[in-house]
Amino acid sequence: MAPPRPFRLTTGPRPLDGLLDLPDGDAPAPVVVVCHGFKGFMEWGFFPTLASLLAARGLAVVRFNFSGGGVRPGEDLVSDLAAFREDTVARGLEDVDGVLREVVADELAPGRLEPSRLALFGHSRGGGLALLAAASAPWRERLAALVTWAAVATFDRIGDDDKARWRQTGTYTVVNARTGQQLPLGLAVLEDVEGHREAYDLEAAAARRRAPWQLVHGEMDPTVPVREAENLLAAAAPPVACERIATGDHTFGAKHPFQGPTPQLTAALNTTQAWLLRHLRPGG
Repeated sequence: MAPPRPFRLTTGPRPLDGLLDLPDGDAPAPVVVVCHGFKGFMEWGFFPTLASLLAARGLAVVRFNFSGGGVRPGEDLVSDLAAFREDTVARGLEDVDGVLREVVADELAPGRLEPSRLALFGHSRGGGLALLAAASAPWRERLAALVTWAAVATFDRIGDDDKARWRQTGTYTVVNARTGQQLPLGLAVLEDVEGHREAYDLEAAAARRRAPWQLVHGEMDPTVPVREAENLLAAAAPPVACERIATGDHTFGAKHPFQGPTPQLTAALNTTQAWLLRHLRPGG
């Protein structure tokens, strides 16, 4: 397969950079749009492997860095702290919508994508954003499949005491365990979540979306406990399925830099490719 093709979009105040992984040949291919999680990026850990696997199975994969993630192509650190500070759920949803619109307009690789067979994939926070997008107009009617790994069931993840300090100081600092970076979040992030509780209700979105949905979750996930998958599953309208990965953690054992697939990641990859092929290439 050819190397991924870089692209850049403007969906808001900052540009969005992405990579397009295409299968071999010239025929139009079904498309999977991939959304990374909080503090993640499109080249983190398992994402290149996921993209290569799906492209080898005949699917085009569009992965991108959220414009508020603060990570530029080729980097593995947050270099734009101002972007990270203001990275709201609303901003992320605008990015997902912008990428989907670009795919449907056939602008990324004219003639090589088949937007009538379109899927969303999201990990962690990206899973929540993918779910919200899948439940929204016009994507509720257009998506052929949805897959989430370790998806959050709520964006409201900070305790009341920390919120009080956040309001007092104007900043909440998170630490990247991998790099040790201290990453600031501004009040706009908190105000966005608290001001849009109904719009960002992920259990309501689970009931509203129509695309066949597969949840994949590690039973030993310390970051997003498996009960969140259970809550989403209980609220979800059919068709939906949940694959629980025994001993799987938040990334199914994957690290960055990537050190190869673990048994848990292999299980997640296998069930994901089967689900996507089933719904994007029915009978194929």
